[in-house]
Amino acid sequence: MDPLHLNIAIVAFAVFALVALVLLLSSKRLKVDMDHGVFTYIKFIYANFLKPHDKRAAGQQDALESFYRTQASVYDATRHRLLRGREDMLGLVAAQLKNQVESKKIQSGKAVWVDVGGGTGYNIEAMSAFVPVNKFFDQVYLVDLSPSLCEVARQRFERLGWKNVKVLCQDARSFSLPVRQIDPKSIGSATTDRVDLITMSYSLSMIPDYYSVVDSLTSRLTSNGLLGVCDFYVQNIVDVSCRNYIGGAFNRHVNWLGRIFWRAWFDFDRVNLEAARRDYLEYKFGTVISASDRNYLLGGIPFYIFIGCPKEIESTPSSRDTIEKLDATFTESPYLSPMNHKLERQQAVEQSTREVRSKAYESAVINLSANLPLPSSFYQNHHYRIYYNDMLPKHTQFQNEYIYAFTWEDPRVDHRLLNINSDDVILAITSAGDNILDYLQKGPKRVHAVDLNPNQNHLLELKVASYLALGHRDMWKIFGEGKHPDFRNLLISKLSPHLSSQAFQYWLQHSHVFTNIKGHGLYETGGSRHAIRMIRYLLNIFGLRSQVDKLCEAQTIAEQRAIWPKIRSILLSKPLNWAIVSTEWFAWKAAGVPRNQRNMIVDDYFRRNGLTSDMKQNKDVSGQSIWEYVVNTLDPIVKDTLISTDNYFYYLCLRGHFSRRCHPTYLSPQAHVRLSTPGAFDGLRIHTDEINEVINRITPGTLTIAVIMDSMDWFDPEEDAAIAQACRLNHALKKGGRVLLRSASIEPWYIKHFEDNGFSAERVGARFPGTSIDRVNMYASTWICTKIQDVDPTKNGRSMSALSLSDNTTVKRSSSVEDLQI
Repeated sequence: MDPLHLNIAIVAFAVFALVALVLLLSSKRLKVDMDHGVFTYIKFIYANFLKPHDKRAAGQQDALESFYRTQASVYDATRHRLLRGREDMLGLVAAQLKNQVESKKIQSGKAVWVDVGGGTGYNIEAMSAFVPVNKFFDQVYLVDLSPSLCEVARQRFERLGWKNVKVLCQDARSFSLPVRQIDPKSIGSATTDRVDLITMSYSLSMIPDYYSVVDSLTSRLTSNGLLGVCDFYVQNIVDVSCRNYIGGAFNRHVNWLGRIFWRAWFDFDRVNLEAARRDYLEYKFGTVISASDRNYLLGGIPFYIFIGCPKEIESTPSSRDTIEKLDATFTESPYLSPMNHKLERQQAVEQSTREVRSKAYESAVINLSANLPLPSSFYQNHHYRIYYNDMLPKHTQFQNEYIYAFTWEDPRVDHRLLNINSDDVILAITSAGDNILDYLQKGPKRVHAVDLNPNQNHLLELKVASYLALGHRDMWKIFGEGKHPDFRNLLISKLSPHLSSQAFQYWLQHSHVFTNIKGHGLYETGGSRHAIRMIRYLLNIFGLRSQVDKLCEAQTIAEQRAIWPKIRSILLSKPLNWAIVSTEWFAWKAAGVPRNQRNMIVDDYFRRNGLTSDMKQNKDVSGQSIWEYVVNTLDPIVKDTLISTDNYFYYLCLRGHFSRRCHPTYLSPQAHVRLSTPGAFDGLRIHTDEINEVINRITPGTLTIAVIMDSMDWFDPEEDAAIAQACRLNHALKKGGRVLLRSASIEPWYIKHFEDNGFSAERVGARFPGTSIDRVNMYASTWICTKIQDVDPTKNGRSMSALSLSDNTTVKRSSSVEDLQI
């Protein structure tokens, strides 16, 4: 017999045997519990893969019954591993609802929830893990078209004894709810059929006429209502690459093979995975949180979670000026209420050429004129994270990784030099956000945190959310120890209402950073992890771990100095320098030092030793300069600062975490009390962009302080970027405003550009061999450049727009239709 025919015969026999077994065990003559044990899965396999659909079904209800009648009693037991993300979706909407209760947008015990396509009522019972369903909600309605599943749900709620839950066996397109009175004392018009929460868990993909269902849901939500959806999907990232309202595209793309396979597989059971269903949700509702994930336990099935709200923020007169008010805080412009908002929409492009406008504003008015939802940042509970397009190459180049997990600048020096007060408007590079939090403790009027790398801003957002949602104990575990076993649960149930959609997606996908038992936690992540890991490996290989422990526990500097030589003999050895430290790969990948900054270190070494430029090509000489720079960094640290109690920068590098005695100020209990008070972050604005582009969109003469760290070391001396930035900073700062910068060079080449553009420059700190400039001692000099006069942007025959060409941003182009759509 042909082997192919034999295989077909065997499969056919197995199928007939399974069907016969199911029929036999289902008969009344055998008293076998078909809803437990192995029979649960036999029934599931039969109902989903073997039982033919009833082709005589007259409508959707008959079709559903044909599919669910056989398996209704075992539905929950067989869907736990397949329908992933349901609990996460419920946790997210519960967190949003609790936040609304705290902000008094709704009252606890008065909320109304409708679970559309709720089936057996699993979601409603599962919600009790986050809020007490029978007390938090006034009424809960389960709507489903399958009588078999509705009967299981009724039995569930009878068992639970929840009197406020009602099961409605109705069509999702046309279900009706009892009209409720808003206020028992009111009469007549004080009634509503609108609800506070609607959820759909793996039901949208099974509704053929989904357009009408989604349309109907928009009119059923209150102005503060929420929609929570979890379902399967497949999509190509190209489909959403030009949409600015979807809340981020992280992990959204499904490759072509996955799109074909999963669509065909689920179509067998009348489950539709086409992207249009998710797209239509995002078109009809504003995006609060959007996340894409995979069920890897069952082959990587793609599913998404969508938390939405009514997309019209202009529904009440008091909120019509929301965009204008936010734009004023983004750009430091005075708020002016528009006289004719409709006319302003029509003339948005022309107006943006005359006024300083944020990218968020430009995107918003374009979306409103096209009847699209606003960018998701407008629907967040906090507006400190400003809209950005996460699909632009300038952001995707970082490949979902931050470089620094902690900030390498000493805020103690910043405070001494800047004396920040309540009138200051500060622009500073985000980095890991540590110094931003330090500045905010002084209560400045505004802090603009700027970073081109979105992931650095995600890290700052997480820290801010932790102040708002967590106690000091949990925050210490996350950022003090760098690990928290319950981080994912905290992220969903407490932190999510205080995060942008993009930041939430990032940390949902990177929650293992804090929860992985075998991992070393937060401070061995990011680009700088290579240097920290290398140090740990070397110390372990050479048996110096005990010496490191003694160094980190030394009580006096004298004791510390006595321990250092043994460690120094390894970390500052010439072979290690030659093989690793002096290489360009290590400088950039491990230490975050770009080529231009490395060249500045080499140039200083040549000037100091009277060497000619011809010798720069000699790798040994160049490597010697890097080795000397590292020596001049580390030796004074051990000589002048006590690592165990006062130098948390190097304590962290050696230990991988902070200690209760040695940590940044922002992790102190006092700082937590100060920054967890209401309104502590009202002045924070987080920009994901180049410094120059942010400065271009800030009203001239409004900044008082700009902290640009060592960013200008990254510029090429042969290009005009440094000139452009000095000119722009002059334009944005008030007279007397100051620029604080650090450099790897003792005499940075670009200081003359500040002096040529209306600044007086003063070196306020210098590191010479054997001395330290601060507790980090990573930089050779610190400078304060004070604005003493305004500079004409057209000086030297070069306009501001021409200077903008140096970093591919042009003031003129920023108002073009093409840029607004991006």
